[in-house]
Amino acid sequence: MNKRFVVSLTCAGDNPDKATVAFVVATAALASEQETVVFLSIEGVRLSQAGYADAIHEEGFAPLKELIANYAAAGGKIYVCSPCFKKRKLDDKILIDGAVIVGGAKLVEFMASGVPSLSY
Repeated sequence: MNKRFVVSLTCAGDNPDKATVAFVVATAALASEQETVVFLSIEGVRLSQAGYADAIHEEGFAPLKELIANYAAAGGKIYVCSPCFKKRKLDDKILIDGAVIVGGAKLVEFMASGVPSLSY
């Protein structure tokens, strides 16, 4: 049985509901003993920057900053799409804990064995 899971997130402050739920689901996958990756692409790469999520708090959920920190502290991986990151001219010196800038091949390698995934 596959013990891996991917959550693909393409939004950030532009859709705080999706960004929040993505990390709630990713944390639930970790709690279910799944090796879990959140793949940040398009606008989602902005969440890789320390301080960006500080003011994002969707009603009914914990603040996004807290959700991301808890996910990373529990061993969750955060892959950040390299071309998306570069396009937005973000700073690789202020990445949040758990975030790694990767090319698409790294995600494909992780998913190659038929990994279930969700997209937000």
